[in-house]
Amino acid sequence: MNYILSDGPQRTSLLPFTFTRPVAEIRIGILTIREKWEKYLDASISFKTEAYLSEKYPIVATSDAVVITASFLPNPSLVEVVCALNMNDALFHEDKLVAYRTENPDGEVDLSLLKAIHFKEDILTVDYTWDIFSKNGEALQADFDLITKGRKSVPISDTNRLIHPENIFLEEGAKVEHSILNATNGPIYLGKDSEIWEGCMVRGALALCTKAVVKMGAKMYGPTTIGPYGKVCGEINNSVIFGYSSKGHDGYLGNAVLGEWCNIGADSNNSNLKNNYAKVRLWNYATEKFDHTGLQFCGLMMGDHSKTAINTMFNTGTVIGVNSNIYVPGFPRNFVPSFSWGGASGFTTYTPKRAFEAAEVMMARRGVTFDATEARILEHVFELTKKWRNY
Repeated sequence: MNYILSDGPQRTSLLPFTFTRPVAEIRIGILTIREKWEKYLDASISFKTEAYLSEKYPIVATSDAVVITASFLPNPSLVEVVCALNMNDALFHEDKLVAYRTENPDGEVDLSLLKAIHFKEDILTVDYTWDIFSKNGEALQADFDLITKGRKSVPISDTNRLIHPENIFLEEGAKVEHSILNATNGPIYLGKDSEIWEGCMVRGALALCTKAVVKMGAKMYGPTTIGPYGKVCGEINNSVIFGYSSKGHDGYLGNAVLGEWCNIGADSNNSNLKNNYAKVRLWNYATEKFDHTGLQFCGLMMGDHSKTAINTMFNTGTVIGVNSNIYVPGFPRNFVPSFSWGGASGFTTYTPKRAFEAAEVMMARRGVTFDATEARILEHVFELTKKWRNY
């Protein structure tokens, strides 16, 4: 059986993060959506995504495949039904397509020709950018249970103060010393070769992924995820950082999502609560307006390769696109288009040539090559987002 994760109609509601990756590569909890499905199915999974992303994220199309809408997160009951689909069956949850089995996975599907099956149990879904942090606790607990089932944690140093140590799990090579780990409200997971430096205060849930680092004196409260090779410090609350990004100094990040290769300058802060306590509106690329989130707490959404200078401030519900650089004093506008350079006093276009030079240097520091494939993806994003750079 061949399994494929499809972006589905939710892709535009998950921008800016899906400018540079399929929906399946969004990280929520400990794992990406793809990694979750691969663990449940015990199979490799390919992608049905935008043409310009397909060079990096190709589809493996066979004459017998199950295509799954990537915004649906797996659980045991759902996986059982998906695996039992017959050819030309289509699985729905309410009125949304979850999965279908087909002989033509890379073509368009005519749902009227498929046999409809309805799944009536609850499913965790990622439909909007703010779902990534607001549903992170539930996803993190599910991943923790899946990954640690039947396994024992690496011993935890007795220099630490532990509360509910049964909910704390360290993978091989993970280190933590002279810190407080409180897993009362959610699990604490330290991935392979990750590290929490001395003097940190951690209140779960927390996922610290492979080779991620929490620097000295950090205050972490969950549910928060720090992706692979991330480096963080300061105060972080209910945030998700996909990977290879840094918030390495003091400053507050709350109810936020950062893509990959971001850097938050020292003493930068985001607001996550309006002064009048009203529900937060957030820029939605799908509707091209500020839509209601239904949330009272909603902070910063930042796409891949975007960065801030020291002492940068963000208003409640700010969306930053891909490859933007915020560096002047004051609060910038609540929506900053991709490839923007500036801040509160105004913006100019951050040209791909300059952006790629910075990306090449930053990625090389982590032993990753900025190659022609990455450049082509970002060049396409530059063209896609041109209409919003009307400074």
